[in-house]
Amino acid sequence: MDHFALYALAAFIVGTSKGGLSSAAALAIPLLSIWMDPLTAAGVLLPVYIASDVFGVWLYRHEYSTPNLKVLIPAGAAGVAIAALLAGWLSGPLATLLTGAIGLSYCIQATVRKLRAQTAPHPFDARKGVFWGILTGITSFISHSGAPPFQAFVLPQGLPKMNYAGTVTIVFAAVNLCKLPAYAAVGLMHDFAWKGFFAMAAIAAAGVLTGRKITQWLPDRIYIAFIQVTLFVLSVYLVWEGLAALA
Repeated sequence: MDHFALYALAAFIVGTSKGGLSSAAALAIPLLSIWMDPLTAAGVLLPVYIASDVFGVWLYRHEYSTPNLKVLIPAGAAGVAIAALLAGWLSGPLATLLTGAIGLSYCIQATVRKLRAQTAPHPFDARKGVFWGILTGITSFISHSGAPPFQAFVLPQGLPKMNYAGTVTIVFAAVNLCKLPAYAAVGLMHDFAWKGFFAMAAIAAAGVLTGRKITQWLPDRIYIAFIQVTLFVLSVYLVWEGLAALA
């Protein structure tokens, strides 16, 4: 498979995440990292993320959690600003390790709650939302891996399936817009192939529609289980990558 095919596959995966399969997007950076540096891959994919965000936000314009948006969007923007300021000193491997650890921590807690038959959803807590939103912005800036801290805060609330999907799509659309000037400032946009952008945007749009259809089709319990299993696998991968890089 040549570089264009890998790039197209990454764009499609990003699109499916904006359609509702939120954790899928984290697979795109490792895919492109087969032939380029992960930070460069993050910069190359950001315009594709933003293009797919447009379609995703339009699809979910009526389905979202207002309290979560009011807290997580500004907190996520603050996290991006913090990460940009610390970009010269921030250790990518350490941040990757911590991101994975956050996701694993949530998975362990969710498993313990299920074993103890504690299935009641947690109420929304704005103060906790600020903390997790900032972490979401920081980890998203580093490697587009903001899903674990986001899910650690939002999944326990037990939102309806489509409201959850809309919330994650809109929050990350706002965070990605904040990342655009920050990525440009630190030189991560130089390798983006603007000539192929519209083709990648079209592929991402097809991914958005596919993700939306799958999200609508899956029963709520299976959808949440899918998100949680994907989060676990992704978190294990991030911990492994972080430890390997630090070693």
